[in-house]
Amino acid sequence: MKATATQQQVDIEKLERSREETIEDMEHLRLELRNMAEPSADEADIDAYEREKTFALIQTLERKLDSIKHALRMAQNGTYGICENCSTRIDPARLEILPEATLCLECQRQKERRNRRRF
Repeated sequence: MKATATQQQVDIEKLERSREETIEDMEHLRLELRNMAEPSADEADIDAYEREKTFALIQTLERKLDSIKHALRMAQNGTYGICENCSTRIDPARLEILPEATLCLECQRQKERRNRRRF
């Protein structure tokens, strides 16, 4: 079920754009974090909340970047768009919304259920 060379190139270009956008978003948030003023006594709670929120967003983007890099490796070897778990084709609409997806929707749901049970 390998992708054609043309489709493979399109997939790689789409993932590269997503990668670049994610890196830009991370850089913007890191700059924002550096530019946050030192909190005064009255603003400490609000600033701490904003810092924590920004840290959480950066961590989310770092995980997304890791997922994009993984999907890029799959695209380069021609297996992008095929579920890593069950080997079925991932719905193109899912890939359009979430280009870094490497699991079909059903396998993703099962993974999330397993993760919820652990916590």
